[in-house]
Amino acid sequence: MRSTDGSAGDVNYERIGRAYSSYRQPDVRIAGLIAAALADATTVLNVGAGTGSYEPDRVVTAVEPSASMRAQRHPDVPAIDAMAEDLPFDDDSFDAAMSTFSVHQWHDLAAGLREVRRVTRGPVVILTCDPLRVRDFWLYEYAREVLDTEARRYPSIQSLADGLGGTISTAIVPIPFDCTDGFNEAYYGRPEKLLESDARLSCSAWSFVDEPGQQRFAEHLQRDLHDGTWDRRYGHLRNTPTLSGSLVLVTASR
Repeated sequence: MRSTDGSAGDVNYERIGRAYSSYRQPDVRIAGLIAAALADATTVLNVGAGTGSYEPDRVVTAVEPSASMRAQRHPDVPAIDAMAEDLPFDDDSFDAAMSTFSVHQWHDLAAGLREVRRVTRGPVVILTCDPLRVRDFWLYEYAREVLDTEARRYPSIQSLADGLGGTISTAIVPIPFDCTDGFNEAYYGRPEKLLESDARLSCSAWSFVDEPGQQRFAEHLQRDLHDGTWDRRYGHLRNTPTLSGSLVLVTASR
């Protein structure tokens, strides 16, 4: 199913994509882990490529169904309008494949994973969040519906392993304090950033929260920041270099 701009999945990227590239800049440390997982691949398929975050300096073919996201890509690396479940490539076309913050948007996860495996000779690398860990974050106290939504939408690690087959490795990705990729946990020690409506809009789970809910969240967090409640409970995170949260890198090798 697609939205008016071609978006697949359950979110309208025509709406939430307006500030996405400003807040969701690839973090070089996370990018290094993805590049290492891709090993010596020369040709790489990026599925659900969005604006191009984390694409390595290799021969990249990008697939992205959202026109809003494709429009924000660098003109030198355009994306093909296609969906994970129906990739327009021959078998074993690519040395490796990758997907970052995308698999939870695929309409048919099993079909998408089969397609990615079909067209890829080597490793498939997926940056995602473990739904069993997303609620273990202070934001759950302030916006329970956001993390409940994330836990519901992200596929289990086991389902990814089952769909890709081969040898699976999973690693928790350390989230740097100054992470430039503005997903929710990236602000673990900078809670003030989540008071910015465009920062929240750049995390798709917030699109499931209505305006009154967003206002309640902002008022609650702002009040606790003002009177010191947040810092008394979570202030140690302001001095925590990295967070081991729900961010995981799943690599499937043949």
